[in-house]
Amino acid sequence: MNVNEIRDQDPIDTEEELRQLIGYPSELASRKTIHSIDRHCADFISRSPFLVISSSDRLGRCDASPRGDQPGFVLIQDEHRLIIPERPGNKRIDTLRNILMNPYVGLLFLIPGLGETLRINGRASLMKQAELLEQLAVNGRKPLLAISVEVEECFIHCAKAFIRSGLWEPGSWSDKAALPSASRIIADHADLPGTDAEAIARRLEEGYSQRLY
Repeated sequence: MNVNEIRDQDPIDTEEELRQLIGYPSELASRKTIHSIDRHCADFISRSPFLVISSSDRLGRCDASPRGDQPGFVLIQDEHRLIIPERPGNKRIDTLRNILMNPYVGLLFLIPGLGETLRINGRASLMKQAELLEQLAVNGRKPLLAISVEVEECFIHCAKAFIRSGLWEPGSWSDKAALPSASRIIADHADLPGTDAEAIARRLEEGYSQRLY
């Protein structure tokens, strides 16, 4: 049986069927969602150096993109709004374009070594006010803009995925020399004449060392 045959057999296409298979959440799981940034969420965000932001365009095509900096890089304006600086990147602006079309985003905050994560859902907008960007400056360099998120849901996600994956356990990590080469992958995918993996590796290293802010 090939992959297409497996994919087409007996799909789940109703929530009723899904619930029959999975069941229902416990009262604790159902009640753990809050609708503002309380002191616990604020403490978690202040300790997090990394988040993933998910977004989609007007057709529902999805994207997930990382954001990272020193712990506390996300500014909490008040209990209903947080601000994420938009640092220099590859200028694809996938997340930013999606926000212009569909403001709903999901955030996943991580703290190294901690299995539980903080999930926040809300409505995003793009901000360019000078006074706001000044608060987000690093080494005297302000971001060109920031993502403002009006918080609608906050809740802690359990650690099962991290436990199963062993993500924070150094003993489970592969030898660095055996890891995939980003420059080789980009070179093969882009397939640009005269641009090989070595040239891309140099470009990546220059960006990492000189254009973080």
